[in-house]
Amino acid sequence: MEERIQKILARVGYGSRRSCEKIISSGRVTVNGKGAQLGAKADPHVDDIRVDGRPIANPPENTYIALYKPRGVLSTVNSEKDSRQTVIDMVQIPERVYPVGRLDVDSEGLILLTNDGELTNRLTHPRYEHEKQYRVLIAKKPDEKQLEAWRRGIILSDGYHSAPAVVETLSTHGKGVWLNIVMREGRKRQIRETGSLLGLPVVKIIRTRIGSLRLGYLKPRQWRKLSGQEIRDLRKYAFAKPQ
Repeated sequence: MEERIQKILARVGYGSRRSCEKIISSGRVTVNGKGAQLGAKADPHVDDIRVDGRPIANPPENTYIALYKPRGVLSTVNSEKDSRQTVIDMVQIPERVYPVGRLDVDSEGLILLTNDGELTNRLTHPRYEHEKQYRVLIAKKPDEKQLEAWRRGIILSDGYHSAPAVVETLSTHGKGVWLNIVMREGRKRQIRETGSLLGLPVVKIIRTRIGSLRLGYLKPRQWRKLSGQEIRDLRKYAFAKPQ
């Protein structure tokens, strides 16, 4: 995958990106035998990139994992003050990865684990307003007024006015109803609080999508590495210009 040369140099230990830009500007970098220009891109796994005539080391490949987090598991790296299992405990791989964002301990579903710091920032920074989709079981059947209030957004207990969301009825479940909810924000326990304030107690939350990445057929505690196409689609989605 092509990326800016200064980013590649920074990843393999030539200093900060600003320092690497100076290295390029000073004419010390070549790509396939030709002088590199600031802002140019290359693929470190395909192109011959050299600094002062010496080839750079190949940067490590990033790792991308989709995990179905069950209820009761923490979406953190470690649990120093909590004896419960974390999402990192569930994935036994040599690479060090980190969860992208959080999912409440009482909720379940899709968690993305990766060591791609740029992608993590793009998917978690509030300014980009990336979509997350959930299947939500509420304890009683809602009326249209309650659904419309959820769609418009409501004032939460801390005074914050939640953003508009997609809220659709999927199916009944005993006395309750499954909802499909798509949000572009993710404040702590926001779905549960919204349901409670609207008189619609939330029984279960399953996250099914983060951006273009879908939970698919994963079952609780199962995980898999993303395919090349899934990685490309997710990065394309994450790095698109904000609407």
